Amino acid sequence: MTAVVNVFLKEGVLDPQGKAAHHALDSLGFAGVNDVRIGKQIIINLETEDRATAEAEVKEMCETLLANTVIEDYTIEIN
Repeated sequence: MTAVVNVFLKEGVLDPQGKAAHHALDSLGFAGVNDVRIGKQIIINLETEDRATAEAEVKEMCETLLANTVIEDYTIEIN
């Protein structure tokens, strides 16, 4: 199984990379962009074939290492 984890800053947390990208896009003429948020994607290849086990393991990984849950949210997709 493959788990895809998307980690991104919580709403209200300053995102300087996102602001810089938004400014650059605006400078390049992409005027229709309202906001840009920068995050990271982590792809994990798991041995288990049990979806519930995979989801529980990946959630524990996120809570202990992959995401700083004080300032970041995350989503998990199991394939």
